[in-house]
Amino acid sequence: MVTCRLYRDEELEHEAPFDRGEVDAAIRSGGWVWLDVIEPTPEELGQLQEAFSLHELSVEDSLRWGQRSKIEFYSGYVFLVLHALSLDERDELVDREFHMFAGRDGWVITVRREPLFAIDRVAARVSAEPDMKREGIGFALYVILDEVVDGYLDCVERFEDLSDDLEDSVFADDGQGTVQENIYHLKRKVVTFRRLALPSREVIDLLTESGGVVTPPLRPYYRDVMDHVIRAGELIDNIRELLTTALESQLAQVANRQNIVTKQLSAWAAIILIPTLIAGIYGMNFRYMPELDWEFGYPFAIGTMLVAAGMLYVVFQRKGWL
Repeated sequence: MVTCRLYRDEELEHEAPFDRGEVDAAIRSGGWVWLDVIEPTPEELGQLQEAFSLHELSVEDSLRWGQRSKIEFYSGYVFLVLHALSLDERDELVDREFHMFAGRDGWVITVRREPLFAIDRVAARVSAEPDMKREGIGFALYVILDEVVDGYLDCVERFEDLSDDLEDSVFADDGQGTVQENIYHLKRKVVTFRRLALPSREVIDLLTESGGVVTPPLRPYYRDVMDHVIRAGELIDNIRELLTTALESQLAQVANRQNIVTKQLSAWAAIILIPTLIAGIYGMNFRYMPELDWEFGYPFAIGTMLVAAGMLYVVFQRKGWL
């Protein structure tokens, strides 16, 4: 499905299905066009390729999903791949990848697939900034990038809250291993977020330096978006380090609990050793053992067992092994 928004005299003239004649007329009259394509078929992309003289490699890229954020420059336009990221109600990372073609002569094509990147706010912001509309597609690209990067900061803020909760729960772990598992899961989300979000820094940098799309009045706005990407990258690196430290602390806690159990088992084994040794000696049933005929031999052996075990118990208690 292709939806066409025609902007003329810095205002949204109308929104309608794609019509090549209307698009050409709007561009010739100094306006610009935004085409939003949802779940495109190869035939629809072929029509757009013919209408806007798109390079076959960029169209082929737009048919393949799961790419990293990037920007490619072609004659008369640029092709971008971006990832809008968010967290759902279960704090699972949702990747809303979308592609864009931006022509220097006044047109933008956004290609979206499920899960869809919502462009309603983008369209509303484009229509609500009268002073910036004259910058054409450069301003539309700025608004899209700004919305995407604001989503990055929202994700980072939520990751910070989750990592703080996990850090607090490390020392309150019940020993069932749930904290360690949660740290692994959150760290995997953070790594995935970093892999998808940080390449957009290079995209914005190259787009800002290139001529034709980003006009001089828009450069400060693009630099502001770049600062937000850098900030998101620094914060996500801090979160990753914090999770690594939390995981190391959790593993140290597990090792410490194992050492305590080992010490306790060793202490009880030592306490039982001496009575077992004495009982073993007198259980050999030799005929000539002096203590066997002694009237106090049995009480003496039992007493020795109890005294030795009691002395070891006291020693291990003082050492904190029991």
